[in-house]
Amino acid sequence: MTTIITKTTARIVVPIILVLAISLLLQGHNLPGGGFIGGVLTTVAFGLVYVAYGLDYLDVGVLGREVEPGTGVFEHRTVTAFQRLFVVGLAVVIGSGFGALAFDEPFLSQTFTIVEHVPIYHEIELATALVFDVGVYLVVVGVLLTILSVVGAE
Repeated sequence: MTTIITKTTARIVVPIILVLAISLLLQGHNLPGGGFIGGVLTTVAFGLVYVAYGLDYLDVGVLGREVEPGTGVFEHRTVTAFQRLFVVGLAVVIGSGFGALAFDEPFLSQTFTIVEHVPIYHEIELATALVFDVGVYLVVVGVLLTILSVVGAE
């Protein structure tokens, strides 16, 4: 049983952690950060939600789905979604490597382009390393949340 202090802290801190995680993910190809640390921070945010509200909170409280009684942790819809997230991330990582081969570049090589006339920012550098970082992010989030959910259900 968690306290109201834990739940209130989670409601305040989780959005801040998620914004920081996305910020680190997006700056990772130019500055320190990237998919791994962004994924770890996202997992920390979800871990805090699990501590405060429990594993079923995402299904019942957020998505409005009923949890079937008597299902094992590996059959839980949230855990299955985390496993799918891992597979999609792995496909994105491998696809980003083979994407370079399509342009006669070595496997996992990167390039960038600058998009100009973007509102507020004026110009943005889009790098192919961002696709790789997004794949790593999805893999890390999928694996760590699966582990966290399985261990937390024990």
